[in-house]
Amino acid sequence: MGTLKIEQVRSKNGQSGSQRRTLRALGLRHIRDTVTHDDTPQIRGMIKKVHHLVEVEELDE
Repeated sequence: MGTLKIEQVRSKNGQSGSQRRTLRALGLRHIRDTVTHDDTPQIRGMIKKVHHLVEVEELDE
């Protein structure tokens, strides 16, 4: 499995509580925060839920 770089690019203001909690679970707190996670189905599902708030880049290893 690869690695994903996830960056929050839009504000969580005005979003539902579950989307806010998903961003927090990913480790994103502010706009332009960046985290890396292993590419797993669970992480992909979280990204799908907040895809309009984040940008995702696949890192080669």
